[in-house]
Amino acid sequence: MKIKSIVICLFILISSINSWAQNTISNVELEKIKENAYKEFHPGIQSAIIENPIKKLSLNPQLRSQPDPYFKYQIKTGKPTDQKRSGRCWMFASMNTIRPFVIQKYNLSNFEFSYNYLFFYDQLEKANLFLEGIITTINKPMDDRQVEWWFKNPIGDGGVWSSFVNLVDKYGLVPAEVMPETYHSNNTSEISSILATKLREHGIMIREAYAKNKKIDLQKMKLDALSEIYRILVYAFGEPPTTFSYRFVDKNNKPTEVKTYTPMSFYKEILNINYNDFVMLMNDPTRPYYKVYEIEYDRNMVEGINWKYLNLPMNEIKALALKSLKDSMPMYFSCDVGKQLNNDIGLLDVNNYMYDALLDMPFRMDKKQRILTFASGSSHGMNLIGVDTDDNDVPTRWLIENSWGNAGYKGNLVMTDQWMDEYLFRLVVNKKYFSAETLKLLEQKPILLPSWDPMYSMDD
Repeated sequence: MKIKSIVICLFILISSINSWAQNTISNVELEKIKENAYKEFHPGIQSAIIENPIKKLSLNPQLRSQPDPYFKYQIKTGKPTDQKRSGRCWMFASMNTIRPFVIQKYNLSNFEFSYNYLFFYDQLEKANLFLEGIITTINKPMDDRQVEWWFKNPIGDGGVWSSFVNLVDKYGLVPAEVMPETYHSNNTSEISSILATKLREHGIMIREAYAKNKKIDLQKMKLDALSEIYRILVYAFGEPPTTFSYRFVDKNNKPTEVKTYTPMSFYKEILNINYNDFVMLMNDPTRPYYKVYEIEYDRNMVEGINWKYLNLPMNEIKALALKSLKDSMPMYFSCDVGKQLNNDIGLLDVNNYMYDALLDMPFRMDKKQRILTFASGSSHGMNLIGVDTDDNDVPTRWLIENSWGNAGYKGNLVMTDQWMDEYLFRLVVNKKYFSAETLKLLEQKPILLPSWDPMYSMDD
């Protein structure tokens, strides 16, 4: 029986090898590939591509000029903000959505919240979430998919709108001057790597200690780990204020009285916003529309809300966006910003780069296919602040406030309506603009998706 089993295994192995061998590129097939490739080969194109960036060569000559600066409906914002070399676009976009109300309320020429302050607590809370994830899965093997996911994703600087809501509801807000940016808040990759390494270290130590002694105090181990994380955060970002004195100075150089605030009292005094009124909309053609989805562990704190979204067709999302902008209400917006972006002039247009013409071959995937193959997904959060419409009030172009300093079109990006169809993913809209039918959809129980779902993608 043993010899028979060995023979069967050898037979299977040889069959497998022969099968693979039949599917390799043979010399005959290689010659066929080369023959077919050279049928449409142009030496002049090769000469150009070898010495130049493809993006430069494929730039549409009809779309080289600055975009038209006029937008029928446009919200006035502050000066351009700059996330520098950090993945905090979601935080900039969220704060830039609310700062126009502060500028208007206090008649300011400009205003910024402290991104550094809230980012400090974002990192601390994400560390706690990771360690709790390790503890709750402690009886599962290391190769369990959820355990693997935790160790692959211990911490990061990305996020979404709901991440901001979690933080501001717990920690409040402070002005930029109270906790200014540091080198590491502007350049997050190095400190993110150190934090991830330290968290993985504590994660494996917790698992190994529990394996030896089931009665060990896991919460104490977690607090010891968080103390080290907190120390690193203070080194990199500074100590967050618990109280501070502040006054506004308006555009006429007239100051308000100096007041002493806590971050939470400052937040509640300057803004009257109920974040429960805001809903994340999504355009994901890979899943049924008119359903609510929730992604497990897509949050930045243990007690926080997961990323939850209502999946709608693009025409309905754009109709709600138009209503919001007509009412001077900016929106958190995220998209696949790198696709067909001419950042020199700040234009997002599906016709910006003619790769098909340059390479003499079509690019055929639609939005659904790009999502399914991981060719496209939400990568960057910004702030939707304007729209231009035709004579029938149908949108033709949209204006986005970015957080890349003065890059693009005066710090903004202009987006064609067609580009929006192809590459928008998330939009946060106040539900006061919803129809009764759309509001009814929010009553359904969300479909829970696993943390490794393709839609788990933090804006950065």
